[in-house]
Amino acid sequence: MRMMRSGAVWLLLAWPVVAGAEEVPETQAGEEQRVRDSAWRSLLRLDATTLVLLPRAGVGTDEGFLQVEPTLVFERGEDFGLNLGAPVRLQLWRGREGTGLVRREDWDSLSDWGQLVRGLKLGSNDAPVGVWFGALESYSLLSAHIVRRYSNRSNPDYHPAGGFLTGTLGPLYTQAFASDVLGARLMGAEVALDVQHVLFGQPRKPGRYTLALSAVHDWGEAGGRAPPVTLAHLDGTAVVVVRPGFEAHLLAGWGGRPDAGGAWGAVVGAGADAVTPALDMRLRLEVRRQQGGFRQGYFGPDYELARFKAAGPEGVPLAEAHFPDGTSAYGEAEVGWDAVRYGGLSKHLKLSLGVEAFNWGRFDVDGRVAVQFFARSLEVALKGLGVGMGQPGARYLGAAEARWRFLGGKLYTMGTGGTLLFPTPEGTLRPGAFASVGLGVDDAR
Repeated sequence: MRMMRSGAVWLLLAWPVVAGAEEVPETQAGEEQRVRDSAWRSLLRLDATTLVLLPRAGVGTDEGFLQVEPTLVFERGEDFGLNLGAPVRLQLWRGREGTGLVRREDWDSLSDWGQLVRGLKLGSNDAPVGVWFGALESYSLLSAHIVRRYSNRSNPDYHPAGGFLTGTLGPLYTQAFASDVLGARLMGAEVALDVQHVLFGQPRKPGRYTLALSAVHDWGEAGGRAPPVTLAHLDGTAVVVVRPGFEAHLLAGWGGRPDAGGAWGAVVGAGADAVTPALDMRLRLEVRRQQGGFRQGYFGPDYELARFKAAGPEGVPLAEAHFPDGTSAYGEAEVGWDAVRYGGLSKHLKLSLGVEAFNWGRFDVDGRVAVQFFARSLEVALKGLGVGMGQPGARYLGAAEARWRFLGGKLYTMGTGGTLLFPTPEGTLRPGAFASVGLGVDDAR
């Protein structure tokens, strides 16, 4: 099984791939790799767009901004990368009294200053220790039965920098994370033990048989106050099929809420990973049992909103909401496909989808897809979230973005739009929408 070192995607620079390249001798390829690892690469980018925040259902007033977003990237090999930049929203018209030139909600807390660091990477997947800081998007903590597909930027007025630390020591592999390195928020860790390593010495392929223990606590003190909560989970995984470019594994686990008696859950499932030069695919299917208010994936894509008001008719924070006892089936797919040449049309696809169906009539769906067309000059991305579907008080969010590059790819036009939910001091969620169009330019070296 490919052990996930991070649930965040680190993408600094996209370098072109040439179709029909000749095979390179191994010694020459190794020398070229060493040259790439020692060379510095950089990217300078500037976006300028108009941004409009619109109320929904007649709540609040609309606001208009000029959004300027500079980006500066430095990278050296696999062990170091720095990505700096943040959107600065300048008021075009005032939707309410007391607003200044710069949108106040973007910079009104210490945590918001974390958005200046889009990404900082120290160490690689092959290093014994690695550190990463930046926005967490669809982050999963290793076995992912407590933290799964979590985003720390779901709240439009809260822009923290998260981080995680990975380390390997003998048969132990550890990942510790924080959703906000500048505030007391979500923190946790998982420790995985390589059982084969303990019983028979260091294996040729580590991580085939593992036992893992994870624990996560939300202090609830940053990004708006909310009730604290703690979860823990024990997992076992066995890789049962190994083929070139393919692995299949079985898993089982049990977890609970130490702060809530009788809250526990169990899970069994299977997964498969496939890797080819054109395809990277990960599939997982699980059957779950929930009891006493515990559920797997508790810290999920909706959590930064649900911590104030959970989906459903009760209108209370997730830590206090009633979650029925029952069972569920969960499926997840992560697919990346790249065709350098396909009938004269170069395409790239990234798909991520998670679906959970409960036996008492609830459905949760989280998905995103990005496709590149016309020699990568046009990129279209869609994402959507549905929580509590099939029940009263279901929650829906969606967004779309299009980016078209021209003049050799250095200049591009872009447009985005979608729906938002803004937490309020009263513990409610104010619905809103956004729309943006503009231009950008970048230069990679």
